[in-house]
Amino acid sequence: MFAVIGIVVLIVMVFGGFTLAGGSLGPIIAALPLEFMIIGGAALGAVLIGNSMHEIKLLGGGVGKVFKGPKFTDDDHIDVIALTSKLMKLLRSEGAIALESHVTDPGNSAIFSEYPRLQSDPAVVNLICDPLTLMVVSSGTLDTHAVEDIIDNAIKTQLHEMEEPEHTIQSLADAFPALGIVAAVLGVIKTMGSINEPPEILGKMIGGALVGTFLGVLLAYGFAGPLASRLKQINTHDKQIFHSIKQVIIASLHGYPQPMVLEAARSGLPPAHRPKLTDLLDSMRGR
Repeated sequence: MFAVIGIVVLIVMVFGGFTLAGGSLGPIIAALPLEFMIIGGAALGAVLIGNSMHEIKLLGGGVGKVFKGPKFTDDDHIDVIALTSKLMKLLRSEGAIALESHVTDPGNSAIFSEYPRLQSDPAVVNLICDPLTLMVVSSGTLDTHAVEDIIDNAIKTQLHEMEEPEHTIQSLADAFPALGIVAAVLGVIKTMGSINEPPEILGKMIGGALVGTFLGVLLAYGFAGPLASRLKQINTHDKQIFHSIKQVIIASLHGYPQPMVLEAARSGLPPAHRPKLTDLLDSMRGR
């Protein structure tokens, strides 16, 4: 929502200020389609050259995420701590055999079904179930540090995929000013080919060429840069859910009492999204 409002404010203020200062939008509007074709087409071509179809799909999802906001809500952060804690409690109290059906078939798990939003998210389910499945098949004899290394590697892989669109958009932000110069240079070349034209015609042609520079800078610092920055903020929020899963599993394997397990996961969340410990305890009690 704020992204849409920001775009509207940006356009209104830039072009409105130009108009109020006595500028005419006519030359800009006339040159904009072709300049945008050159700059936007070059950017699109660069994206196609530098990325596979998988990364391009991730890029589309990343741009959509900017307008949709974070994937995980504050309630999801509470739920994932409660879900993982219940599974670890089951492992400690009843053993690996009791846990097996839940982690090998989470779609039909009574515990997972209490949290349908998390149950439908493959990344969350896999991060919980994969290390717990290893513990099941090893009868709970895995070293805690080995489990932590496995989880760290899984989180690193997941975060790398999450951050790819952010890096691509930032690369476009860095490239747009240069692509604007390319469009401007082409406009100057066109103008020099018509050097014998009257000054009023040459003035319009030079103005059209400068629109390329203007558009490249505006796309870089008004659109692509802020999009990359906002996507980074969203990813920072969403990735905390994976660290919460890790904290619950590792703290449980160290044998901490349940309140300490919950606190280990809760304290790692940003203050703005950190639930109260009482809310977590209530969630564990099924309230």
